[in-house]
Amino acid sequence: MTTVNAMQLRVQDYLDERRRLGRHLGIAGSRLLAFARFADDAGHKGPLTLQLIVDWAQGQATRATPITWARRLEIIRPFAKFCAQDDPGTTIPSTDLFGRGHRRLTPHIYTDDEIAELLVGAGRLPPTGSLRPLTYQTLFGLIAASGLRLSEALNLRCIDFDTAQSRLTIRETKFRKSRHVPLQHSRSIDSNVISASAVKRRIISL
Repeated sequence: MTTVNAMQLRVQDYLDERRRLGRHLGIAGSRLLAFARFADDAGHKGPLTLQLIVDWAQGQATRATPITWARRLEIIRPFAKFCAQDDPGTTIPSTDLFGRGHRRLTPHIYTDDEIAELLVGAGRLPPTGSLRPLTYQTLFGLIAASGLRLSEALNLRCIDFDTAQSRLTIRETKFRKSRHVPLQHSRSIDSNVISASAVKRRIISL
């Protein structure tokens, strides 16, 4: 393929096909397009090569680490398999070239005392008398009481709180699924109380 921006056209064909099959490919799509621009700017012609892939993975990643490189390979591999259908000279990079791309750190489980200290500290945030300290107290308290992800709590709206059922509706989150999260009428953490009524009063400030 000798067309100007040949790799970008090839990547766009790949993304269009995958999205027709229902894949979103938001972040992966933008990174693949970045790879394509890198390849076209370098004047690359012909099939994907291991050197081209490695140069992009290692040379174009901010604060690059082996984990970052490995994650970039995870994005390239499906695209390389797509290209190999029409171009058998395509190199499909090995999954173990840079090691594993996902290495889970040991999570920290906050104790009730730590949560209480966090809420007290949030309540002291400046400026005094503003909505800022109440907003952060409500946000952290809601996450602690309900187990919501940060993005889920930030995206809540007043209509998502069901007063009669004392529950929240979490809309189209992971895997684009929605769910209901029940709220206890009261959950006490030392002297701090996170209640459904408090959530109703303050949720608008999120």
